[in-house]
Amino acid sequence: MGVYCYRAEGIIKLPRNETVTGMIFFGDSIVDTGSNNELPTLAKCNFLPYGRDFFGGKPTGRFSNGKVPTDFIAEEMGMKKLIPSYMSPSLQPADLLAGVSFASGGSGYDPLTAKLLSVIPLSEQLQQFKEYIGKLKANFGQEKTNLFLSKSMVFVVASSNDIANSYFSTGIRKAQYDVNSYTNMLAQIASSFIMEIYKLGARRIGVINAPPIGCLPFQRTLFGGIERKCSQEVNDASKLFNAKLSTAINSLSHRLPQAKLVDIDIYNPLLHIIENPSEYGFEVVDRGCCGTGTIEAAILCNPLDFETCNDSSKYVFWDSFHPTQRTYQVLVSQVLNKYTNSFF
Repeated sequence: MGVYCYRAEGIIKLPRNETVTGMIFFGDSIVDTGSNNELPTLAKCNFLPYGRDFFGGKPTGRFSNGKVPTDFIAEEMGMKKLIPSYMSPSLQPADLLAGVSFASGGSGYDPLTAKLLSVIPLSEQLQQFKEYIGKLKANFGQEKTNLFLSKSMVFVVASSNDIANSYFSTGIRKAQYDVNSYTNMLAQIASSFIMEIYKLGARRIGVINAPPIGCLPFQRTLFGGIERKCSQEVNDASKLFNAKLSTAINSLSHRLPQAKLVDIDIYNPLLHIIENPSEYGFEVVDRGCCGTGTIEAAILCNPLDFETCNDSSKYVFWDSFHPTQRTYQVLVSQVLNKYTNSFF
């Protein structure tokens, strides 16, 4: 018999004698569960209408109308339902053993990306991870900490802000790099980051690639012409980065003993939803639920905005940059069904 993790809609069967001790997340707003609440940044969402479909209609700092992938992954793998931000003022020692999110909305692989919005760069997330490990050792001992880290599932989610903001929207990096050299830089930084968290004890590491960024409502508005089509130029940059990221992960897999590095494709599943919305029960793909859905995100999606849609379940995107809770749920289910066994 295998070891089972129970979830709300079925069972994920793990390989024999395998367990998952916790969940750890690094990266950007896709897996930020409230880190930016504590920062002096415009990239925050601890106000309505964000969180209106969360438990009790409470805005928590998640960049969505409800749950984000951290919550769905933990729930489907049989862990606690909500993964706290490491920055949470209410974080208790007992919470450490379930795992945390170090992610910060607006961050990326490129150090410039976090600076643009005054959020937590990956370099600082790495320092927080070291601090977190120290707390685990102090509270639970070296042996239990080592076991916890080696048996946890670790996810790295970045690159969207690098490509969308630092390169295309602001044009800062575009003035310094062509797409090929910039995506080379991102892939190299990603590889170095994976190596660093491996050195600190992480062994089961899933790296999520770039989505079809050119199809995000905000990118459609900027680069999609009068019809606001998906920008092929931006999507091509995502695909180029993804190919280089995949090569980097494959190389590391052969160099790091006992590591299970999983190259997780989100580009194609999300693009399939966008191109075939009716298959999933969606109706609106080119704009978000909040406001006009074309440019609003973070502070622009605010309590004074009375245009927010009534039924977010019909929308692929919540604001001009982030998917709805329902889109995340569909994607997480697909990803776990496809990749879970690769972690073991």
